[in-house]
Amino acid sequence: MIIAGVDEVGRGPLAGPVVTAAVILPEQYDLPGLTDSKKLTAKKREALAVAIREQALAWSMGEANIEEIDQLNILHATMLAMRRAVSGLTITPEEVLVDGNRTPDFGIPARAVIGGDGLEPAISAASIIAKVARDKLMSQYAELYPGYGFERNSGYPTKQHRSALIELGVTPIHRRSFGPVRDVLEA
Repeated sequence: MIIAGVDEVGRGPLAGPVVTAAVILPEQYDLPGLTDSKKLTAKKREALAVAIREQALAWSMGEANIEEIDQLNILHATMLAMRRAVSGLTITPEEVLVDGNRTPDFGIPARAVIGGDGLEPAISAASIIAKVARDKLMSQYAELYPGYGFERNSGYPTKQHRSALIELGVTPIHRRSFGPVRDVLEA
């Protein structure tokens, strides 16, 4: 059975897009250390991301931008990004496994797997390539918008990021519908 694993990165940050990935692994693969991306060092994630892209039968990325997040809300934007990732696959899976407790309508059978990024190899693979891609993007944003610590916090609401938001203001990549950002805009 051809199974695609899907995961997202970036639901909780105050800035940047939500990024998703879909991965179809072959029956046989050589990806030692494959697990939930949050349990890996950045160096190990980057090495695994390269190996996953080389060995996967198919992989695809999806994204929902800041405007979509603010218009739809983060849950619906995440579901949209997941649909984009699956629709970008060059092979149509017979089933999609999604990390979490719900799935969007892919038009093909799908199942939510709580803790799936640590249980299902294809979801682990998706989690890794999505995290590596989003972290790289946030590091690029750090150069455009210095002072927020995006290269370290990936847009999550750390103490430094929240302080910078107050001192430096809201950037074009901040999610205006999120409380701490909205509070600064209203101040």
